[in-house]
Amino acid sequence: EDVDIPSRRVLITGATGLLGRAVFKEFNENNWNAVGCGYRRARPRFEQINLLDSVAVHDIIHDFQPHVIVHCAAERRPDVVESQPDAASQLNVAASGNLAKEAAGVGAFLIYISTDYVFDGTSPPYKESDVPNPLNLYGKTKLDGEKAVLENNEGAAILRIPILYGEVERLEESAVTVMFDKVQFSNKSANMDHWQQRFPTNVKDVATVCRQLAEKRMLDPSVKGTFHWSGNEQMTKYEMACAIADAFNLPSSHLRPITDCPVVGALRPRNAQLDCSKLEMLGIGHRTPFRDGIKESLWPFLVDKRWRQTVFH
Repeated sequence: EDVDIPSRRVLITGATGLLGRAVFKEFNENNWNAVGCGYRRARPRFEQINLLDSVAVHDIIHDFQPHVIVHCAAERRPDVVESQPDAASQLNVAASGNLAKEAAGVGAFLIYISTDYVFDGTSPPYKESDVPNPLNLYGKTKLDGEKAVLENNEGAAILRIPILYGEVERLEESAVTVMFDKVQFSNKSANMDHWQQRFPTNVKDVATVCRQLAEKRMLDPSVKGTFHWSGNEQMTKYEMACAIADAFNLPSSHLRPITDCPVVGALRPRNAQLDCSKLEMLGIGHRTPFRDGIKESLWPFLVDKRWRQTVFH
């Protein structure tokens, strides 16, 4: 007799965003019943929920009864957080704490997406047990969000990740893909940061980690607490831009490395490399080589369509 296994249910917040779309797709394609929610871009595909509306949040969680909630929604642009601190704190801290409380109420495993910017970047690589010291308000709100989550739900997981890229709807969706136009338009020189050390990470890989973490938790209730995941190729934005140019056989001589610490905008950590050995020891993780991932992400945005033929055939 076939045993009828009740479907595993997962709720994804921020499902319209770069990471949320990848997380939704990953669970959906691996035998999970996935429901995504968003706000501005939600309909028709996803549920429209304002995460600051505690009644709406309570209702969807109690109606759907998810086994897992992946909380991707956040204000993640450091300069926007600096200019709109109250709104950012409402979403990154208050809404996260409330979501954790509601998740605990139905026994759901919550994965809260956090950031490498909780660290000051002075002594990498950082383990989960290292003391955070955020340099900017974005990192501070995400760290406060971590605390709010664990105060309201001791069984939750925190997943810290660095700079993300992947299949974007617009180049501006990722701090990596936004560089593509500067790379393509080689008729004018472009200054590129060559000071901050980054570890670009494909959203598909983060989505895989979320699903693997969720599935491990279903078998083992001790899976909780803080985890790190990151790509393992260290690059400045200048080096990423050069790698993008190389992937598409485009010139890079117009790209100019700027080695000084940036003076405008929110402070950034010099090198907030994350030590990912804790997840690796659990057998969790996947890494897409940057060159492969960036080609897949950017080819639809190639201005010179002839390159598409040479790149892919």
